[in-house]
Amino acid sequence: MSGASKDSLSQSAFAASRSTQGARPCALWGLFDRKERWSLSWRGRLILISALLLVGALVFRGVYPFLATNHRIDTDVLVVEGWIHKYAIRAAADEFRSGAYRRVFTTGGPVVGTGGYIDDFQTSASVGADLLRKAGVPDESLRMVPSRTMDWDRTYSSAIALGDWIQQHEPSVRRINVVTEDTHARRTRLLFQKALGKNVQVGIIAVPNPDYPANRWWRYSEGLKDVVSESAAYLHARLLCLPLACGASTAGFNTDPRFKSRIPITPGISGPKKAR
Repeated sequence: MSGASKDSLSQSAFAASRSTQGARPCALWGLFDRKERWSLSWRGRLILISALLLVGALVFRGVYPFLATNHRIDTDVLVVEGWIHKYAIRAAADEFRSGAYRRVFTTGGPVVGTGGYIDDFQTSASVGADLLRKAGVPDESLRMVPSRTMDWDRTYSSAIALGDWIQQHEPSVRRINVVTEDTHARRTRLLFQKALGKNVQVGIIAVPNPDYPANRWWRYSEGLKDVVSESAAYLHARLLCLPLACGASTAGFNTDPRFKSRIPITPGISGPKKAR
């Protein structure tokens, strides 16, 4: 056989081989075909699972300290979220007595279950002020700053109402410490800082829940509920496009029905008197 014939046969065989390799098995009239792909071996799967477990363990152990952040700053103004439980109210009263605070503000909107705003005395701000008074905080140091809304984000609305009062009646306030419950702390600090803007520095005091230990929160249903719900709420607050901080644009709040919490509050310390 001549050399030309051999070359021709070799090229034909190579082309046939390429054609055979390129043809993909099909099924159901070409709707499905089979492809070669790379996949993890058992060793690769083992390494990936181990890495995911390690990351999950680190997140699991670090999520509570992340949420229950503490960052107390040097100030004479204490803010207490009025909705917090009595153990946190007692801790807030202890904080007032141990620090050099001259003023305590309580914040919060309509009490849950009232169906909406009724009056200032049926708000968390009023409830918190009454509890602090019973815990020994002098009446002349207390000032309730209620919010009128319970939709949108109640913590943010409460911070907006507080910022408005400060701007109208005590603009010299530049630093505050906010007392709240453990896993709520990081979200509270974030929202208060967003609402009050750069002119007011926000410190945070997280009161631990006595019903479960902070280092074994996952063993308790209440701890698990608090961490999971507050993690989701923090991500929502971090990613949510909130309105401008108080004072940045008053028109935006006055026309937005979600923020009718911008209520005029007459100067004073203990709040308006009840009608007799």
